[in-house]
Amino acid sequence: MKDDYGIQQALPAQGTRLAFTKRRRQTVIAYLYLSPFLIGFILFIGGPMVASLILSFTKFDIVKPMQYIGLTNYFTAFRGDKLFWTSLGRTFYYAGAMVPLSLAGSLSLAILLNQRVHGTSVFRTCFFLPHLTPIVASAILWMWILHPEVGLVNYLLSLVGIKGPAWLGSKEWAIPSMILIGLWMGVGGNAMIIFLAGLQGVPQELYEAAEMDGANSWARFRHVTFPMLTPTVLFNFILGVIGALRVFALAFVSTQGGPARATWFFALHIYMNAFKYFNFGYAAALAWIFFAVIFIFTYLQLRYSGRWVYYAGG
Repeated sequence: MKDDYGIQQALPAQGTRLAFTKRRRQTVIAYLYLSPFLIGFILFIGGPMVASLILSFTKFDIVKPMQYIGLTNYFTAFRGDKLFWTSLGRTFYYAGAMVPLSLAGSLSLAILLNQRVHGTSVFRTCFFLPHLTPIVASAILWMWILHPEVGLVNYLLSLVGIKGPAWLGSKEWAIPSMILIGLWMGVGGNAMIIFLAGLQGVPQELYEAAEMDGANSWARFRHVTFPMLTPTVLFNFILGVIGALRVFALAFVSTQGGPARATWFFALHIYMNAFKYFNFGYAAALAWIFFAVIFIFTYLQLRYSGRWVYYAGG
């Protein structure tokens, strides 16, 4: 079709086909770029999750053929497993102490390291180094530091006339010891870096206005810094709860769940059922129960965050 000047014009149907072909080409290219992630997700995350869900309805120990038993594994967890509730309780105890302390420590450390003083980069690096230490190496190091006979901590306590406890070898002090180790590894880690980024995003005009109103340091933190940091606090809180509930390697390396199952956390309970007792079906059911617990906690945190989280653009 030509116009009044004899120039060839595309028909509307031809333009639509060209636009559709272009969109389809862009879609194909986009999926090609996404394909490594999609293939990896299906093979290593999505596929195993579906397989574990199916496995949770079976009785399977590798030796005998898989046997479908319905919801028996779930009923066993809630009614017939004496370690289910105790391990879950210990996990909540650890998380309930670990998360607030680590958040408070990370925020305090971030505020200190956000000051414009000479050598701040060196201090940030020093505080971040424990987070880079492999958890197995950290556990072995602290097993020596907290050793009841030759440990550094009890030696220092003996210098001032205090007899130190058995720490990781004591039923009463095992979980507090792990909280101490967790704080050493986590306070200067990712949460601190995220808090630092959040602090540097607080507008300086707000501090200047607060100073003009006569606000002291605490008032500026309470009415300016913390409200502006509440989205960051929520983010770190969610990650902290998930990480604390998943505590496993520290207990596995340092105590193997002892003494007297004092550090028998829920993730360790799943591991032992799967790879020590070879009860894979029951372990899969425990894992899905654990997934439901973490999902519910995360949902509740997001659901009620609007009551205290302030979004500057909202």
